[in-house]
Amino acid sequence: MTATTRKPVHLAVYDTWADWETGYATAYLARAGYDIRTLGPTTAPVRSIGGLTVQPDLALDAVHPEDSALLILPGADLWDTTDDLSPFARKAREFLAAGVPVAAICGATAGLAREGLLDDRTHTSAVSFYLAATGYAGGKHYVDTDAVTDQGLITAGPTDPVAFAREILGLLGVYQGEVLDAWYRLFHDSDAEAYAVLEAAQ
Repeated sequence: MTATTRKPVHLAVYDTWADWETGYATAYLARAGYDIRTLGPTTAPVRSIGGLTVQPDLALDAVHPEDSALLILPGADLWDTTDDLSPFARKAREFLAAGVPVAAICGATAGLAREGLLDDRTHTSAVSFYLAATGYAGGKHYVDTDAVTDQGLITAGPTDPVAFAREILGLLGVYQGEVLDAWYRLFHDSDAEAYAVLEAAQ
């Protein structure tokens, strides 16, 4: 699929979103030719934890799974303090039901747990008891690792943005095999030898 025929990737943005959690993924998706479209509760500006103000390209209700390659849900304080972001979890359900992948990191995993989307999928998050506090039924499927992909859903904890990106880039075929491994080793481990592998693959 060429860059001109690829569907866009939708990055959810909302007040208190953790802006550092998705940068690796969106940067390398954009470099691979994906259009990154920000998706807010409305098109009114939102402000990240890091103090960045973003005006969403689209409102949540304007996006449909068939028009997207992927929905990315970053963490945010609001996932744990209000129900304001539950519409994003419901949108994730809609995407997954349509066979369009979803990637959730940090607090967004708790939102998906509350929505029941982790009950039957292998998944991870910050720690198991963080998700257990949601009362969800998927505890037996929790894996203590950096990032997990299962049935079209990627999950990761807040300290693993590089692994989160690795899963996204692999799922969408941006990098695969030893090249994907090299990308991860370069950005996670500062492995200089991995750079040569990436350069050779260009």
